[in-house]
Amino acid sequence: MTVLRTSSLSRRGLLAVGGAVGLGAVLAACGDSDEKGSPSGSGAEKSGPWSFKDDRGQTAEAGSTPKNIVAFIGVAAALHDYGVEVKGVFGPTRTTDGKADVQAGDLDISKVEVLGNVWGEFNVEKYAGLAPELLVTAMWEKDALWYVPDQSKDKILKLAPSVALWAAQTTVPKAIQRHEDLAASLGADVKAKKVTDAKAAFEKAAARLRAAAKSQPNIKVLVGSASQDLFYVSLAKTSADTLYFQELGVQFVEPKVNEAGFFEELSWENVDKYDADIIMMDNRSSALQPDALTSKPTWAKLPAVKAGQVIPRTTEPIYSYDKCAPILDALAEAIEKAKKVG
Repeated sequence: MTVLRTSSLSRRGLLAVGGAVGLGAVLAACGDSDEKGSPSGSGAEKSGPWSFKDDRGQTAEAGSTPKNIVAFIGVAAALHDYGVEVKGVFGPTRTTDGKADVQAGDLDISKVEVLGNVWGEFNVEKYAGLAPELLVTAMWEKDALWYVPDQSKDKILKLAPSVALWAAQTTVPKAIQRHEDLAASLGADVKAKKVTDAKAAFEKAAARLRAAAKSQPNIKVLVGSASQDLFYVSLAKTSADTLYFQELGVQFVEPKVNEAGFFEELSWENVDKYDADIIMMDNRSSALQPDALTSKPTWAKLPAVKAGQVIPRTTEPIYSYDKCAPILDALAEAIEKAKKVG
């Protein structure tokens, strides 16, 4: 793949890569059994040394199970679903009106220290003040720590062991498993009824989406993300979520991607380049939402828009069964109800 270094990403580039890639990259297996650290799964407190091998192939180690944990907001939200709480977060946590960002999930953001809310922002002094024992974040490119600024990365990584988990080059089930492995290593009871019920709901939703795709084989889905000047159309196989949907049988528009290989940039004049029956739109606060596009006449004329077949896309999923099951159900419902309009 062509590597887009995080240090070189502009705000627009961040949106583009995020919207297009979700932010995934090429299909590759990760989360094999020999990389799962040493989760107990029992929820029992472990005494003695702690270690976890992350998706960089690096092993984080500590004299005991870390308690003072700082994490990227989406990872923190996933750990919360498994009963593991963090002391601090970074990444999109609060919206401009002060409410919890969509990436915060069920996390109570009033109970955590927010070290940075936007790209390039990470308060190292506050981080040090938390006496961190573990830093956890996502990884969209090999060895690139998501939302950890390059200019302060060395200082940050000196303060505590770190763990990076793929949010790309994987699929949803594999990503969930790795987040569960980490939670288990940190003392979570991954066999608790709440977790097993959520997994059952996820598996049921996956079966529903597979059945919906099979019953509506001609329905084509476009994966989009909007900015003021450009509309980005993603290549499904380069994202963890849409790759998994593709594996379940969902048919996607295949854009002519740029050199990076993730997405195609379209001007608003050319937004009708591809026929689509359903449009999935990037739901993050960094992207323009459908209600902000009503002034763009070419958007309003799209068949899927006119038919009311535009749905949100959770571009950066919270990788727990609890948060991913509704994503599958929502897409299944959209396909079940969709009419061929493209």
